[in-house]
This record gives sequence, C-alpha cells and structure tokens, in this order.
Amino acid sequence: MGNPDDTQMKLVSGAAGYVLEDVPHFTDYLPDLPSYPNPLQDNPAYSVVKQYFVNVDDTVTQKIVVHKDSPRGVHFRRAGPRQRVYFESDEVHACIVTCGGLCPGLNTLIREIVCGLYHMYGVRKILGIDGGYRGFYAKNTVTLTPKVVSDIHKRGGTILGTSRGGHATSKIVDRIQDRGINQAYIIGGDGTQRGAALIFEEIRQRGLKVAVAGIPKTIDNDIPVIDKSFGFDTAVEEAQRAINAAHVEAESIENGIGLVKLMGRYSGFIGMYATLASRDVDCCLIPESPFYLEGSGGLYEFIEKRLKENGHMVIVVAEGAGQDLLSESLLSMGQQDASGNKLLQDVGLWLSHRIREHFAKKMSINLKYIDPTYMIRAIPSIASDNVYCTLLAHSAVHGAMAGYTGFTVGPVNGRHAYIPFSRINEKQNKVVITDRMWARLLSSTNQPSFLNPRDIAEAKKEEQPATGLLDGENCKDRVNG
Repeated sequence: MGNPDDTQMKLVSGAAGYVLEDVPHFTDYLPDLPSYPNPLQDNPAYSVVKQYFVNVDDTVTQKIVVHKDSPRGVHFRRAGPRQRVYFESDEVHACIVTCGGLCPGLNTLIREIVCGLYHMYGVRKILGIDGGYRGFYAKNTVTLTPKVVSDIHKRGGTILGTSRGGHATSKIVDRIQDRGINQAYIIGGDGTQRGAALIFEEIRQRGLKVAVAGIPKTIDNDIPVIDKSFGFDTAVEEAQRAINAAHVEAESIENGIGLVKLMGRYSGFIGMYATLASRDVDCCLIPESPFYLEGSGGLYEFIEKRLKENGHMVIVVAEGAGQDLLSESLLSMGQQDASGNKLLQDVGLWLSHRIREHFAKKMSINLKYIDPTYMIRAIPSIASDNVYCTLLAHSAVHGAMAGYTGFTVGPVNGRHAYIPFSRINEKQNKVVITDRMWARLLSSTNQPSFLNPRDIAEAKKEEQPATGLLDGENCKDRVNG
C-alpha cells in the first residue's frame, strides 16, 4: 500500500487562531454536480424536531480546556444531516464492508447503516461485501434490507464476515465501478482506514462520484481524536466477569493469585477501566507503564507483600504489557499479522510461569490464569454501545448523502464530527501514565508505579503542552480523567 497521508489536508483558517481541518467533498473535484432537497424534511419521524439540519458552518472543537488567551485551535466539521444532498434516493447503490478483528457492535453498525439509508433516505440498493477487503474482488455480495438485518444486533461477530489484509486498491475500485456502487461504508481499524484513504484517492483520481465513509473500529480504544471507540464499554463490562472469577478463585484458597489477561496491544485502556470498575484488582500492568519482576519495588516483592497482608490477590495484565521482558529468542519477535500488527507473545502465560517458578523456592502459591480475549471480542454489544453505534452509522450516512467523502466519523468532545483519514491514522491513543486517571488506578490498587523519578520527569516533560491551549488528548476529564 502507498501512503494515504500524502494527500494535502483541507485547512480553513479563521479569527483568533481558528483552524478547520476539513474533509473532502464531491464539489472539490466534481464542481458541477446538482444537489437536491433532503428527503428528511418530509419524513414524519422528524417533523417534531425543531432544528434537525446541521448548519453548514457548524464545527466541533478538538480541545475544550483552554486558557483565557488561548487560540481557538483545531476544529472538525460537525456531523449530521444537511438541507441539500448530492444523491437522489433511487440513485444510491451502497455497500458495507467489515475488516480486521471482531469487536462488539459490528452487527449493530451494519443494521443501522442499512436501516438509516432505507428509512431516512429511501435507499433500496444496499450490498454487503463478504469477507473484508478481498471480498470486493474474490467473493460474492449479500443483499441487505431492513428485514435481513432486523435482529442481527443481538448477535456477536459480523454477518458479513471479515478478514485481515487483502487490500488491493485498483482491484477494489474496479469492482466498485463495475457494480455501480456509489457509497462505500468501510468499518475497521487503523490499517483498514489507511486502506479506505487509498480507495478514496483512487476514486478521486478517476473522477468518480463515490462517497467513501469510514467508521473506525478498535476494541482497545486506541484511536486518536475521537472520545471513545465502539465496543469498548462492552469489553470493559465483559472483562468484569473474568476479574470476578479470578477474585473468587484467589480468595477461596490460601495464597491464591488470579491472573487475568485482557486486550490491549499498545494501549491499556481496557485493563485500566476494568481495574477501576472492579475494585478487586491488586495490580494492573499495561503497555504504557514498564514494570520489572525482581529486586526492590519489583512485581515479585509486591506479590509477596500483598499475599502476606491479604492472603490472596488479583493481577490484570494487558496483552502488550511486558513484551520487552520476554525472551528475544521467541519465534514471533518482529513478525506481523496480515493487518500489519506486531505479533505478541502471550505475556499472561509467560508471567504465570515466571511467578510460579519464583515462588516455588519461597512459599506455596495457587495461581489461576484466565484469558477471556476471544470471549470478549465475540459477544453482542451492550446497550450503551448499541446507542453509540446507531449514532456512528447515522452520522456516516448523513455525511455520504451530503456529498462528503474521504472521511471517518466519531465523537469529539461529545459531538459527532467528520474527521480526515490522516488524523485517525497519524498515531495511537495511549494511556498517559502521568495523567490523573492512572493516578486514580494506582491509588485504588496501591500497587507500585514501577517508575523511578527520572522516568517520571521525562514522561512529564514529553506531555507538557507546547502552547497555552491544553492538549485535548490528555485532558479528557469526561473519558480519560
């Protein structure tokens, strides 16, 4: 794949340091397209809404914690229905594809895109692409109607199937063109969204009237800019069951240790929130916070101390934690999966062996290791995620109908917005261990920070805002603390 971030971002400047990072629109490269009145104005379901259409100048600020002399900063175009649309209902031929790993909420998104197009805009031609990106050119399609998708939100997984890799830009756009598709809804993680950006670029170069709308997916909550990723609430809720089981096992036997491995390849949000919600966890280990096993202040010392105090303990470890401690001779070091993700060693299994080996020489322990990863990925989404997925789906549909393209959608400080692909792909959202939320966790578990004063000073230096405008990534009191 090429680099989708090479495309120049649309920037609009305004007074007092206002900057709009805008998303592409059909009229950028197809200036003579006609527009039509939005059919929602005649929809009885919305007749009671006082101001349903979004003003063309509405934008959403990325950073809401400011000083009195701060510049207004970066904004994104607000999501929602516009008064004018660039598709007639019977003209639309939409497709939906799901890519990458499973995540609670995928079926809800599929359902709400289909029902949103059908009931709000009168669209009747909607296809599901079978099996991820390669399904565009290697598999059959599935016709989607409200009847077909009516109860799929009650199931886990995705009815369309998924896969990693398989991205071939020209072949995908060829099949989009051959089938007469003019709206593509692409659901997937950062690799999938990079692929969506390439598809959009190829479509723009060919001068096609095809809207490309991305919906970012990651159960780890590691997508930047947006407040939270769908499926995250469900993952934290389901993780409680594993932690509760570990706690019951641990407290039911002398010197019991319950060790739970949770998802979190590069970001420890699931582990952190599940730990804070549970209040039964004695130690939480995440990728962002290095730890060590032996010596003063190490994990072994803390385990021994907690067992002597309480007679049992629960440890939560994110899958990406402690990878630097695992032997470099292990086979998957440096290898990647088809999505470009680094293949990780099973830190939970490794840690359970190391703890057993260490305490075999000192004291009798009973350790139970629980890995609920695939159980969590495969369950249906809970109520809050179902509502969230509905808003994501409707925002994407409104954007595509209004002629926006080459965008991804998500909430920014509580308001849904259209975000350039490049902003989603530029970095990963991570737990800031010098932030208040991590301090709350340390206060809850009373675990050591495993950091020396020099590490803390360096971390604080790196996170220091460069201007009077506080960094929105690290100041989300509503979400991250």
